[in-house]
Amino acid sequence: MQPWTARQRVAVIVLTSAIVFVAMARFACNHTYISDPQPVHPLRENELADRIDPNTADAATLSALPLIGDKKAEDIVKYREKYVANHPGQLAFQRPVDLLLIRGIGASTITQLTPYLIFPDQAATKPTEK
Repeated sequence: MQPWTARQRVAVIVLTSAIVFVAMARFACNHTYISDPQPVHPLRENELADRIDPNTADAATLSALPLIGDKKAEDIVKYREKYVANHPGQLAFQRPVDLLLIRGIGASTITQLTPYLIFPDQAATKPTEK
């Protein structure tokens, strides 16, 4: 006595074949290779002219940083604009750890971003009083 009927076996074979076909099609169309270990120089490193100040850089410039894409760059700009509106005369990012306030940026991201960022002190950005 067989546990499955002929129609059930055909149905299982068809469903399994369909799943395998869809998986192969997705892999063929959307294959992504992530090297291990990660490359020493990020993919878009040549787009960076020098170190970037996250207090003044636009989203396009920020997105060239390693591990920062378009979405995180836009989030940084939005946070900066909101912070400056609520705290006039203050910088939103005074040191690298301030970027931890942005969703999706963690300690390891900060470690990798630090060589590409510059954080001028507030005294240099404020006008001198006479």
